Amino acid sequence: MSAAAVSDALLTRLAVEDFLYAEAALLDAWRLDDWLALFTADCRYYVPATDLPDGDPRATLGLIDDDRTRLRGRVDRLNSAKAYREFPWSRTTRLVTNVRVLADHGDRLEATANVAAWRYRKGDEQTLVGRLGYVLARRDDTFAIQAKHIVLTAEALRPHGTLSIIL
Repeated sequence: MSAAAVSDALLTRLAVEDFLYAEAALLDAWRLDDWLALFTADCRYYVPATDLPDGDPRATLGLIDDDRTRLRGRVDRLNSAKAYREFPWSRTTRLVTNVRVLADHGDRLEATANVAAWRYRKGDEQTLVGRLGYVLARRDDTFAIQAKHIVLTAEALRPHGTLSIIL
């Protein structure tokens, strides 16, 4: 690979890292409307069931399988008192690591990262660890999320068996 190609690949990875770190910061600050603005109109947000991490969303049930309309509803609920598990909001801290750009198709990228998210609420602490998969569309000088796929490492969600925060 030429020095110019290596430089371009490195700059692309750094840009993707910055984008993913900014996304995590929006979620930790509960700036959910700003987070939703990162997504394309035709987006998909998918979290498979913990017992079927490689399940096909067309054939198996998952924890979350949202398009843009359903994501908007999820954000609206979490911003209101209607999401009783998140009212008042949890305090969260996310670490995003091991960011890799898998493919660059010009107008979009495929990327992965690892995530650890800590959730604190009313004396309860929950740790969620997993792998993030993205399809990022190029948008001006940044990106937009066309698809986000989260595979949780845990075999079961504890303590409530539900996922109440956005990963």
